[in-house]
Amino acid sequence: MRVFLIGQKWLGAEVLALLQRRRYDVVGCCAPAGDRLFKAAGDLAMAPVQLTPDKLPDGLDLIVCAHAHIFVKAELRERARLGALGYHPSLLPRHRGRDATIWTIKMGDAIAGGSIYWLDDGADTGPIAAQEHCFVHPGETAEALWRRALGPLGLQLFERVFADLERGQVIRQPQDEAAATWEPSYRAPAFKTLATQ
Repeated sequence: MRVFLIGQKWLGAEVLALLQRRRYDVVGCCAPAGDRLFKAAGDLAMAPVQLTPDKLPDGLDLIVCAHAHIFVKAELRERARLGALGYHPSLLPRHRGRDATIWTIKMGDAIAGGSIYWLDDGADTGPIAAQEHCFVHPGETAEALWRRALGPLGLQLFERVFADLERGQVIRQPQDEAAATWEPSYRAPAFKTLATQ
């Protein structure tokens, strides 16, 4: 499977390693300069690029977003046969938005979780490919919850979805809009829109 990876930090680097272990053809990568994923891609002689339509390789099967706070426009998603998958650290449709883990703690949720979903024209609104819950420990911070449970859960869910795709099973479960919540970003605008000029 030919894959283009967009991401950063621990999850981005771990998903790149997972793709390598599964022997996927990772034909490109987009990551912030100096980031952990940027360095991991460089170690594989893969020069990360700014993501624009002219930089996206032809013949893609899948775009994978791992810790990517960007909005991938339709004209980019449509360049991949299957589309684009992303990980969101919540039980979508709950806590749509950039800082889902912070809001999980701020709102006192006892149960959290992660969702692999198909990117669409909305913000965290696409169909679910895989989802799993975890418990929030008493007194846990957002960072601790991410490190202990939600980050590793993202990696496990990506592995589950990749295995599904290898079997020809493409799961696209619509989100329950009646249960949807959206919370604003604590730190920055919710999305950086990728240039398409």
